[in-house]
Amino acid sequence: MAHQFEIYKDKAGEFRARFKYNSEVMFSSEGYSSKASAKEAVESMKSNGPSAEVVDNS
Repeated sequence: MAHQFEIYKDKAGEFRARFKYNSEVMFSSEGYSSKASAKEAVESMKSNGPSAEVVDNS
């Protein structure tokens, strides 16, 4: 699969969601105390991401 969301537990014991494209991590979320919260973050990104505004601050 070329792209995927991945939920993992970091060294601090928090759950994080990250998006990978061709095995390269494109971004990672903040840490969550529960796996359910990390899953909710993924669902939020999937539903809100396509219509999100792009702000260029360069």
